Amino acid sequence: MNIVVRGRNINITPRLEEYVDKKVGKLDRYLPTIDEARMELAVEETRSAQHSQIAQLTVRSRGRILRAEERDQDIFAAIDAVSEKMQRQISRYKDRLYERGQQRGTESVRTPEVEELPEVEHEEEPLGTIVRTKKFPVTPMGAEEAIEQMELLGHDFFVFFNSDVNGINVLYRRKTGDYGLLQPELA
Repeated sequence: MNIVVRGRNINITPRLEEYVDKKVGKLDRYLPTIDEARMELAVEETRSAQHSQIAQLTVRSRGRILRAEERDQDIFAAIDAVSEKMQRQISRYKDRLYERGQQRGTESVRTPEVEELPEVEHEEEPLGTIVRTKKFPVTPMGAEEAIEQMELLGHDFFVFFNSDVNGINVLYRRKTGDYGLLQPELA
């Protein structure tokens, strides 16, 4: 497993990097197919000092992406909390695969290579200006699999190639908690 540690407004010391390696390295016990784990540590100025240290962990396993984020006043406590949260997510992910009739750890699960979607920038930009472009590969999947992937990412929308209709679709979460599916047609 490749472990990448990045910092934003924080100095990544060797002690901090070693601590992340130790905590994230344990995830391999729960999901041995992890290809890469990316820990992003940040310090943000907030009104409350209790939530100023942020640890976000993104794990890639056979094209699946799992993400967890925790905030705390101590960066080491945030790392501990995000590692525990990721362990629970991995457990839920494996349970879903098992419930769907898949054997744990097999290659039979169709896994799309999907990049994480960009976070929305809240800068004062003139209306209509593109501030960031993100390209990502898509693999055919059904709507149910797209819902599962969107939930694993923790996003409110998900762009995917729908194998049922042979086209790009957008899945989104409605305010009621249900899902909507956008299927564009050429005019």
